[in-house]
Amino acid sequence: MDRRSVFLQVFPSITLPMFMAVMDQTIVATALPAIAASLGEVGRISWVVVSYLFAGTVAAPVYGQLGDVFGRRRLMLVALPIFIVASLLCAASRSVEMLACARVLQGLGGGGLMTLSQALIGESVPPRERGRYQGYLAAVVVGSNTFGPVVGGYLAQHFGWPSIFLINLPLGLIAVLLTLRLTARPGVRTSQRFDYSGLLLFVLFVASALLALEQIQQMDVRALPVIVVLAVIAVGALVGLLWQEKRAPLPLLPIVLLRQPAIWRSDALAACHGAALVALITFLPIYLRVGHGLSATETGLILVPLMIGIGAGSMITGRIVTQTGRLSVFPSYGLIVVTLNLLVLALWAPQLSTAILPWILLWNGLFMGTVMGVVQVTVQSVAGPTMLGAAAASVQFSRSVGAAFGTAIVMAVLFTALAMTDEETARLFAHTIQRGGDVLAGLPADRQATVRAEISEAFRAAFYTIAGFTTLGLVLAWSSPAQRLE
Repeated sequence: MDRRSVFLQVFPSITLPMFMAVMDQTIVATALPAIAASLGEVGRISWVVVSYLFAGTVAAPVYGQLGDVFGRRRLMLVALPIFIVASLLCAASRSVEMLACARVLQGLGGGGLMTLSQALIGESVPPRERGRYQGYLAAVVVGSNTFGPVVGGYLAQHFGWPSIFLINLPLGLIAVLLTLRLTARPGVRTSQRFDYSGLLLFVLFVASALLALEQIQQMDVRALPVIVVLAVIAVGALVGLLWQEKRAPLPLLPIVLLRQPAIWRSDALAACHGAALVALITFLPIYLRVGHGLSATETGLILVPLMIGIGAGSMITGRIVTQTGRLSVFPSYGLIVVTLNLLVLALWAPQLSTAILPWILLWNGLFMGTVMGVVQVTVQSVAGPTMLGAAAASVQFSRSVGAAFGTAIVMAVLFTALAMTDEETARLFAHTIQRGGDVLAGLPADRQATVRAEISEAFRAAFYTIAGFTTLGLVLAWSSPAQRLE
């Protein structure tokens, strides 16, 4: 099959499932105020984002392993119905807790869509061409990551927040029809048992760690025993998981792959990138709503340049990788610019007008787009064809872990900074997220200025935290031994 035939048959069929799964990581970002206003529980509203990321994290290695065994097209036709049904349940939710549970189910489908799409590229495209295709796919991933808030803001403002989930129904049905066009390839059957123990330990580790982060943000001394217990459970589960994966005949996590420096550094880089990107897309709309008084639609539109920049950066990087075979040089320099841009936001965000901010986000997106395509090509090339599914899953797993923990950490930093400064400001901040800038407008002028200054300081700490993620990613990119495709 020639290059054009491969593109026309394979790429459209995996683009839509990938787009849907990644968009739903962030489509709720600009809709969070509307959801909070409708359902209440502002302190737990971040779980609408984190629960999806958590489930996608759990699902990624499971689909990677089962895709190798049963075939990826068959597993895609399992993941899509799960995703569609869960979207219906999300739209029908009447409480934050119910919505979070529905988002867990949605993430179990979405994690499969992301992992299987990545693996199908490696399965269908020759190694030297993968840079081009991963550039296209990375553009879809990061573009949909940023497109989500735009769509979410518009739909939430004009049609109500349930519409951000109902849009998945027609898209999902189209995705099923496109998946049926793919060539069915048999998996590699094995008599070895699925690693259920590893899955249980992994779920226990991620869940307890995320719950501990939620308790930390409450800044309540009475919660300290609960935090300690959760932390002990998380550490114990992690130790048990590593021990289990070393002895399991068919491990959930590819420990063999992670022993290779190029792969573990690439996966860690994917985690840092996911943490920075998803945290930025989640909290920047909240900052713009509270700090600048923008509507959900206006906030979404300001993020469009970030989407354009990331998409363009991904495609340009993919083409250059295909032509030159060079790899880690692109994120090594790109993340320097990204980190500097985040420091600009941390230091001068209150002074940046809504006319200047989109240009900063465009510039930031161009260089943020240098990462994920390079990571996928590196991991798949080093892993080889026999471990292709596990390699693709390890990247998606790492990115989901980073996104989930990164979002939870930034949320903890934000609310902790507010609570340490002034508990009344923290309460007003929560009310402002729900009802908009009118909450602050009713305060005396001097108090209003104080509250806005305290909120800006808290967001400065949040932006510094995101910059810390990209700085760590920069170190990993510079130290990667995979400099060029063989």
